[in-house]
Amino acid sequence: MLRGFDSLPSSYLTLDSSHPWLCFWILNGLRVLGEDIPVETAQKTISIIRACQTSTGGFGGGPAQAPHLAGTYAACMALCCVGTEEALSVIDRVGLKSFLFQMRQPSGAFTMCEDGEEDTRAVYCAVAVATLLDIPLSPLFDLAPDWLSDCQTYEGGFGAIPGAEAHGGYTYCSFTALYLLNKPTQCRLNDLCRWLSFRQMRYEGGFQGRTNKLVDSCYTFWQGAVFPLLQQVLKDRPDYTTVPMDSSLFDHTTLQQYVLVCCQNVDGGISDKPGKGSDYYHTCYALAGLSIAQHNLFGDNDEIWGPATNRLEEMHPAFNLTIDCFFNARSFFIEN
Repeated sequence: MLRGFDSLPSSYLTLDSSHPWLCFWILNGLRVLGEDIPVETAQKTISIIRACQTSTGGFGGGPAQAPHLAGTYAACMALCCVGTEEALSVIDRVGLKSFLFQMRQPSGAFTMCEDGEEDTRAVYCAVAVATLLDIPLSPLFDLAPDWLSDCQTYEGGFGAIPGAEAHGGYTYCSFTALYLLNKPTQCRLNDLCRWLSFRQMRYEGGFQGRTNKLVDSCYTFWQGAVFPLLQQVLKDRPDYTTVPMDSSLFDHTTLQQYVLVCCQNVDGGISDKPGKGSDYYHTCYALAGLSIAQHNLFGDNDEIWGPATNRLEEMHPAFNLTIDCFFNARSFFIEN
């Protein structure tokens, strides 16, 4: 993972607008593995993220690039992974709040950038950043729940916009945003539960992102992290479902087996499926999802497949940060 801060292969040239994402994928992967961030790496991260910050308070995908909600989310999460006062102080909360208001649309949706596309990713990025930074959610997101609920499809998952196909990543963004806005019941919970459950494939054990698609290790997080949030909502509202809440809604063991047996690369990292090369994106999200599968939110015992050395740090499913990184950042922004 650390090699990525020293040099990247030429194939990463296409990610020139994803500097904050590369920092986040690498740092979050290290954190979930229980590794400390070296001082030199932390300083490099701060330098890179600061260079991506714009006068609006938002962050672009690289130096001198326009501010973008995805880049802003990744930049903030990368700084939270570093976790020092110097890193967290880089964020301009006053300017960032103004930038979020600029991205808000009359429909309740958010655009990713000025004159850019609006989709459920943008809403989630804005909600997650605002929540983490202790920026008031009202009136900024007052109309967002209605728009998000319109993105739920007949299948039960969520699409990028109203009328689009249900997709694992957009489903995570939509439901997690509703969860953080305390409006999780503003969607069809039983339909969502059924759609999510059907995305775990019986043969491979991993999740597919859409109906009739191949399994991909990144959906270990995008699909898997929705379950603890959904199950918390259903547990508090027994009238919504007949599903028993004393056990998980997906198979933790076979999901771990898919990632550990099928997707690990002999040279390091995790690939999306057997035979493919590893990369930082899939490594980050596969590890995060693996952690979700290991730590049983409602059971007495964690479910670690294999030796105890396989145990990963516990993740916050709504932010994709380790619990320690999340509470450290939240404490900082609440106190300041």
